[in-house]
Amino acid sequence: MASVTIRTFLAGQRLSRVVGGSAALVAMLLILLAAFPWGVLKSTIEARLSTRFGRTVTIGSVARLDAFSFSPTVAIRDVRVPQPGWAGKGDLARIAQAEVKFGVFPLLVGRFSPESIKLSGLHLALVRTADKHENWNDGEDGSGSGGSPPRITGLTIADSTISYQDAKAERSFTVAVTADSARGLRANGTGMVRGAPVKVSFSGAAVEDMAGRPWPFHAIVDGPAIGMEVRGTADAPLDLHAMTLDVTAHASDLKMLDGIIEAGLFGTQPVRLKAHVRRDAPDWKITALSGTIGQSDLTGKLDVEKNDGRTKLTGDVVFGTLNFDDLSTDSGLAKGRALERAIGPRLIPDTRINIAKIDKTDGIITVLAKRIVSSEGSSAITALNGTVKLDHQLLVFSPLRIALRTGAMVGTVRVDQRGGKPEPLVTIDLSLRDSNIVALTGGSGAIDGRVDGRATLIGTGSTIREIVGRSNGRIGVFARNGSLPARIAALIGFDAGRALTTKDDKRAGLRCIALRLDMRNGSGAIDPLVIDTSESQSNGEGSISFPSETLAIRLTGAPKRNSVLRLPGSVIVSGTIIQPDIVVPPEVKSVGNIFRAIGRAISGNQAPTAGNADCAALSTRALGR
Repeated sequence: MASVTIRTFLAGQRLSRVVGGSAALVAMLLILLAAFPWGVLKSTIEARLSTRFGRTVTIGSVARLDAFSFSPTVAIRDVRVPQPGWAGKGDLARIAQAEVKFGVFPLLVGRFSPESIKLSGLHLALVRTADKHENWNDGEDGSGSGGSPPRITGLTIADSTISYQDAKAERSFTVAVTADSARGLRANGTGMVRGAPVKVSFSGAAVEDMAGRPWPFHAIVDGPAIGMEVRGTADAPLDLHAMTLDVTAHASDLKMLDGIIEAGLFGTQPVRLKAHVRRDAPDWKITALSGTIGQSDLTGKLDVEKNDGRTKLTGDVVFGTLNFDDLSTDSGLAKGRALERAIGPRLIPDTRINIAKIDKTDGIITVLAKRIVSSEGSSAITALNGTVKLDHQLLVFSPLRIALRTGAMVGTVRVDQRGGKPEPLVTIDLSLRDSNIVALTGGSGAIDGRVDGRATLIGTGSTIREIVGRSNGRIGVFARNGSLPARIAALIGFDAGRALTTKDDKRAGLRCIALRLDMRNGSGAIDPLVIDTSESQSNGEGSISFPSETLAIRLTGAPKRNSVLRLPGSVIVSGTIIQPDIVVPPEVKSVGNIFRAIGRAISGNQAPTAGNADCAALSTRALGR
């Protein structure tokens, strides 16, 4: 029993010595940590920074300013970080002096956590090239959150400047930066956005005594061609990765505004926009978006998610009124008018549809235009709605509905530009339903009737006009149950007698019109073209060529009753779809031909009259039903 007691006592003594030795060791380490001479790490810091930037970083001196503390203050003087060779001459960063107070315990787990920073003579020269090389980012794409900034409790900056040159976004700024406990953080300077001069300013509350509290700030870009104001609140001082913003902006067009926000926008008429924005890096949530583009007004919301270097957009855009001319610049509209003067008006628009530059964006956006107007007067298109789905440069607009003054076009448009193709492969499948001739042509109503249609085309090109001009597929149009002036119905049947004697106000029935174009590389072969009225029938052959929209059609016809003066032969329809040119060959209207027609009428030896066409079969042929 005594031996057990002795062994227990000896074991307790050994444990006491171990614990005591360990405590002494910990105490010695803590004392060493609290009194560590940080200046001895100057060479180590230089080496690690040189490795980080890939070029030689130099530091004049590193010295500890206090003697003993677990939150030491270290002064670092004469820091120089050279620019990479591709960014030009000079330095990326120079710091005359920095005093940094930091906690030593986070260093034990590999985390540097400054508590306060004093900077003097800080000069940053940030550069981004047209191919997105960033001298501050070491070649990374910057799509991630980048981590949160340190939660510092003190910031002082004096005699400091930041310059920024961005060839990609065509913008540049140079600002003087100050910070202290009285006035907070301030930056003021000038710059350029896409060649337009601007003034820039930023103000944020002092960070002292704001730990755990929201940090308000205010930023302004102001110029004659572009302006943006941001009133924001970061979740913590300097933490721009988690913040709430109210943004207002105006610009000469969306492309100018894109010089700041970089969303891949295009040239338009002048814009005014505002939105409420929430950022939780790397994602953005945009709500209460509203504003105008030219005379068009819009509202919407948009979620922007960043992942693996790609951007995903999800949202809704609603136009109360939309004028498509507002989605082009004055110079773009002038070019369009000049082109129309040179080649004449065209039915197929020259709208650009190339998405080569949208290479890192995906998403689903619903689009609604409640009312569509035209600068030229009334618009044949009155409204539009659909869903745009984009996935790795495959864009699908489906379902798509384009409302007309009467009826609508519905279907799908598919734009495939995957694989880095310079031009997309576009598939169009649209059906025209329940429209009429007056709504489509904008005519006076002299000729009317219900119209249906179907276009299934596939082609390559950067504009809709180019795509149709190189397309394969078919276009079909079928009109029925209408009416037209009886005089025109007589002319369709080459019945000159009734055309000359029929009263202007007399009407004839339009039983049906059927047209089908079999498209091969932009040339549409007619098969068939039939115009069937209560008084006559005409058949056409030939072609319509795109993108010129030129007509090469020969029409022959016959009345459905014997005529006093029936002219044999045919007419040629040339010109374009919008400006057709009808040519009656000389032999058809020659005196001899007219006398022969009179003779056949007197003798009763006329050519066969036309019967009623099978309109149901023609509808199936034209529309593919």
